[in-house]
Amino acid sequence: MKTYNTPNRWLVVVGAILVQLALGALYAWSVFTKILTDPEGLYQFTATQTAWIFSAGLATFALVMVLAGRWQARTGPRLMTILGGLLLGLGFVLGGFFGTSFWAQFLCIGVIAGAGIGLAYVVPIAVGVKWFPDKKGMITGLAVAGFGFGATIWVKLAGSWFGGLLNHAEIFGLPPVQSVFVIYGVIFTALVLLGSFVMVDPPADYRPAGWKPEAEKAAAKLNGPGFTPAQMIRTPQYYAIWLVFASSAIAGLMVIYCIQLFGMDALEYRGVPNAIVVTGTAMAWYAIFNGLGRILWGMISDRTGRKTAIIAMSAFQGIIMLSMYHGFINFGLATGLVIGASFVGFNYGGIFALFPAITADYFGNKEVGRNYGWVFTAYGVAGILGPLLAGVFKDAAASGGSPRVWMTPFLIAGIACLVGALIMIFTNAPGEKQKQRDSGFGGTAATNQA
Repeated sequence: MKTYNTPNRWLVVVGAILVQLALGALYAWSVFTKILTDPEGLYQFTATQTAWIFSAGLATFALVMVLAGRWQARTGPRLMTILGGLLLGLGFVLGGFFGTSFWAQFLCIGVIAGAGIGLAYVVPIAVGVKWFPDKKGMITGLAVAGFGFGATIWVKLAGSWFGGLLNHAEIFGLPPVQSVFVIYGVIFTALVLLGSFVMVDPPADYRPAGWKPEAEKAAAKLNGPGFTPAQMIRTPQYYAIWLVFASSAIAGLMVIYCIQLFGMDALEYRGVPNAIVVTGTAMAWYAIFNGLGRILWGMISDRTGRKTAIIAMSAFQGIIMLSMYHGFINFGLATGLVIGASFVGFNYGGIFALFPAITADYFGNKEVGRNYGWVFTAYGVAGILGPLLAGVFKDAAASGGSPRVWMTPFLIAGIACLVGALIMIFTNAPGEKQKQRDSGFGGTAATNQA
């Protein structure tokens, strides 16, 4: 692959944040769900239908990311970023002009825009790890922090900043939701194209100034060929990491989708005034702590080790999810919802710093772009299960049930996180002998084609 040099490797971080700000568009989906599910409104979608749009975006994102890891080796990171940005923007613009029906939004926002996110997402992570082999946890956290912070920007811009675009934006004669889709599509494209200028790989023999690995053997392991995807997916460590990722992602994605719907049901049931304002605040703080969690968990893992950090994050998230209804809502009311959402966002954000870094730690830096795509398929599965888990129970509540039906999805997600922490306790890095043994199953040809 052709490599390029840049004047300062921190410019890569700036570009990565710009790209990820736009890619965080999907996390702002909850700001549209109240209008889309209004039984007397223009769209009249069910909560399950809006969950399907969100889930389609997440699943397409994860699936395309596997392919993007392979394509990037041929196209280079800059072109892959540009293609992702154009597709993301196109999906939102088309969703604006044609998104009057569920299927139109499913295709435009869920499939087309989701594919654009999948193409671009892996690039800042893969490029960042190569420029910062000395700070993998911190740099993956910074690289993806924009994804979480971006959700705050797009939620607040649509809902309240400058009067809220959803309250007054009407362009090309389109209703507010579709007008915002068009505006966002243009903004997302511009941000990704701007960040793409510094999405370039370092020279093949690059080492940061002053970096002294503990041993040359460690440096060779991290920067050498490492595990190919074909070798990686034959290891039990891959499946353990996949399951832990999926369990943590289900919890976070369920709350992203349902925080406004769940908050409104629970707070109105308890007679809390201004419930919509409280849930909007909870959404914003969730997104802020989502971004902070990416940075701080990454920095923590550089000190404690990735395995220890993942165990702590998964266990903490499990406890928070189990406490969400009876603890944060039943006793804390409005303040409890905001605090609980913030904790969930903080831990959820951490997975996007910890899992790319542990993929590089366990399977090598060189193939992290392709390997992390396979690990990230766990997010696609979680993207279907998490929101749908919330959507089904929301529809049950809307059909006359008590808000207590929300307890069940939080219970399921909490137990899944605790199981994930337990799995990680027994998961250790694969050794060179294991790599050689796994290579023998499929032969050299199969390995090279992965």
